[in-house]
Amino acid sequence: MLYALLIYEDETVYGPNKEGPAMDAIRPRHIALVRELGAKRIGGSGLKSVKLATTIRTDNGRQTVHDGPFAETKEQLGGFYLIDVADLDEALAIARRVPLTAHGAIEVRPVIPPPPGGYEAQ
Repeated sequence: MLYALLIYEDETVYGPNKEGPAMDAIRPRHIALVRELGAKRIGGSGLKSVKLATTIRTDNGRQTVHDGPFAETKEQLGGFYLIDVADLDEALAIARRVPLTAHGAIEVRPVIPPPPGGYEAQ
């Protein structure tokens, strides 16, 4: 089963460009986890600062573009892993190993798989 592990943290801990001591301390732990997961990791990456986000909102079919994230909260989506594992229990076990600084959350969400043969075959 496919799961997305969504990493939410206070990005001010890392600084504006996710560079500096906090990121330097946590990066090797992410690299180690990626290596350990091997083929179970389908994809994933860190995300640049929420200050660089652009959001397209749709209201009654009308779209507007806004600078900034979808929601202004203390903890922002800062990265994700896409994993392919046997079940929710295995996904949760991996999520517990995702490095966080001091405060944050890992949201574990099932991913809707593509149709047989992929979307191109439809």
